[in-house]
Amino acid sequence: MKTIGVLGGMSWESSLEWYRLANERVRALRGGHHSARILLDSLDFADIEAMQAHDDWDAAAGLLAARAQALQTAGAELLVLATNTMHLVADRIAAAVDIPFLHIADATAAAVTDAGLGRVGLLGTAFTMERPFYAAHLAAHGIETLVPEADDRRVVHAVIYDELVHGIIRDESRRRYVEVIDRLIARGVGGVILGCTEIELLVSAADTSVPVFPTTALHVEAAVAAAMAPTR
Repeated sequence: MKTIGVLGGMSWESSLEWYRLANERVRALRGGHHSARILLDSLDFADIEAMQAHDDWDAAAGLLAARAQALQTAGAELLVLATNTMHLVADRIAAAVDIPFLHIADATAAAVTDAGLGRVGLLGTAFTMERPFYAAHLAAHGIETLVPEADDRRVVHAVIYDELVHGIIRDESRRRYVEVIDRLIARGVGGVILGCTEIELLVSAADTSVPVFPTTALHVEAAVAAAMAPTR
């Protein structure tokens, strides 16, 4: 099994989920006492959040590219970025290393396509919902995305940064998310992408009538499959 390098800590709440799911996936596939081979670089999210707030994506890209190189030097054989938002600088990270980089939106797009859907809703941070990087990546796979209206986007973003990244799970916030999803369904989406790694801590398929696409879980499945694939 190849060693997975994980750029995490953004937030550590979702990185914890990524790590748990990866090990559970390997155990399910290989049985016994098997677990995933992972090198985790857990960044200080306060540093990243400050760069986001100041729109300093160049600094963020430089930091993450350097940490990706450190993971490669430490022995990582493939690389993942365990956060949706920071895929805004994914190209810089991938270009900094010589090992495969597994983009979270590719794993998500594959699941949406397998479900036979061409139009889905996208929930995430304001950066993910409002910047073109994520929707454009999905569009390259033939998938159209709709995001919530402005007031709903503010609710989704605030719950992520004020609650979920701090491990706060509130039924009231789940209800508000379901209302946002219902409004997206009314606009014609056939499913909803949970496009922030923390959202899966709050919302699941049981909360809505359309398929949901949990990006953390899908990313994990793709990474484990790549790690377990035979070396050519």
